[in-house]
Amino acid sequence: MQREFIDQMGRSIQLNYPPKRIISLVPSQTELLFYLGLTEEVVGITKFCIHPEEQFRTKKRVGGTKKYDFDRIKALQPDLIIGNKEENEKEQIEQLAIQYPIWMSDIKTLEDAFQMIVQVGILVDKAKEAKALVQILRAEYKSLQSLMNKSVPKTAAYLIWRKPYLVAASDTFINELLPYAGFKNVFDNKTRYPEVTIEEIAMAQPDSLLLSSEPYPFKAEHIEEFKEACPNSDICLVDGEAFSWYGNRLLHSSVYFRKLRESFKRI
Repeated sequence: MQREFIDQMGRSIQLNYPPKRIISLVPSQTELLFYLGLTEEVVGITKFCIHPEEQFRTKKRVGGTKKYDFDRIKALQPDLIIGNKEENEKEQIEQLAIQYPIWMSDIKTLEDAFQMIVQVGILVDKAKEAKALVQILRAEYKSLQSLMNKSVPKTAAYLIWRKPYLVAASDTFINELLPYAGFKNVFDNKTRYPEVTIEEIAMAQPDSLLLSSEPYPFKAEHIEEFKEACPNSDICLVDGEAFSWYGNRLLHSSVYFRKLRESFKRI
């Protein structure tokens, strides 16, 4: 039967419910769909949808998160496509929306992520499973919040790109999650993902310099770039998925944040 849904961008879509052929264009939401038990229903993913590994190996890939293979999408005959405002290109989404129902998320806060999980659960006929996940996540992040309130956060700069250096600033999901790992963002006076110089990073005097594993894959060799400019900062590699994926990966993130807090206590 036909049902109407409103996505997180306020867009109205009509689709045959429940959807039986789903394409996901966002890695964290792809992983969520499989977590909810939609192994058969998800027919297409992107080349960055690496979790779970078994599904990454076997499911059809329709391109990246920014550029898609429209012929491959057409061949998969989706009755629902799921995307995200930040991670997908507006023009590509608008082109797809001419032919297919597309439900878009828009996530900057933890509450946005919880609402997305619930709404996606309803959208794909897995409301019970989605609400159970959110209940667990709310309890876990409430516990992390109480830990956060008991200690003074370390200041941190969170790098997502190199050449040029880009940092996560305010109005981002990364900035939202940093306090749960015990950090206060030194660039929260800037917006989104500004370009900064190494001199600006040094002037901000962060206690910690966090080099993310994605979207730029920082490695141990890149730590040396910052040692001279930031001799008093703890420089380390961090799991980018833990700070930027907003589906069921948040379960992993909460465990990771606890371990990260403890590791910085010992430094």
